[in-house]
Amino acid sequence: MRSALRPVLPVLSLVLAACTTGGLGPSGDSLFAPGLDPRQEAVDGLDVGDRLMQAGEYDLALDAYIRAAGQQGLNADVLTSLGSANLALGRLGQAEKQFRDALDKDDSRSDAWNNLGVILMERGEFPEAVQIFRKAYALDNGESDSIRDNLRLALAKMENPSYDAGNEDYKLVRRGSGDYLIRSTP
Repeated sequence: MRSALRPVLPVLSLVLAACTTGGLGPSGDSLFAPGLDPRQEAVDGLDVGDRLMQAGEYDLALDAYIRAAGQQGLNADVLTSLGSANLALGRLGQAEKQFRDALDKDDSRSDAWNNLGVILMERGEFPEAVQIFRKAYALDNGESDSIRDNLRLALAKMENPSYDAGNEDYKLVRRGSGDYLIRSTP
């Protein structure tokens, strides 16, 4: 058997040599993404997740927020972000728990209060949603149009549950600047 491999080995080594670019480093004309540089600092997972949320990539945003949780722990920022992604994906139970956990850690977050109110509105729990939106609006000092609009819609729904504003768009408030729009289902 050894004698059968001897004539093939020189040909095989020539073929393998022709396939390599030489050296131990990667070639510049590779079809694959570059490797990781462990000396570089990683991009903050919350920032990446926020950008993905803006782009409507909620599953990818959730993955980025989970990576951020691994780096930073489950602080109020991370829990609020996880809740926002789960809410955008329609996972109301998970999102509600994450917003409530975030508020247990930091109850001065108007964004978490607002987003919890959005969940309660989706479930038809209008009186509690009104109280939550009022708290969010007070914590925000009335500066957020999104929270005010959500409060206004919740008050109208509480007074008349069959109220239809034409377009029921709840506004999910983001951690930083800007907001997300969550459309209610008919």
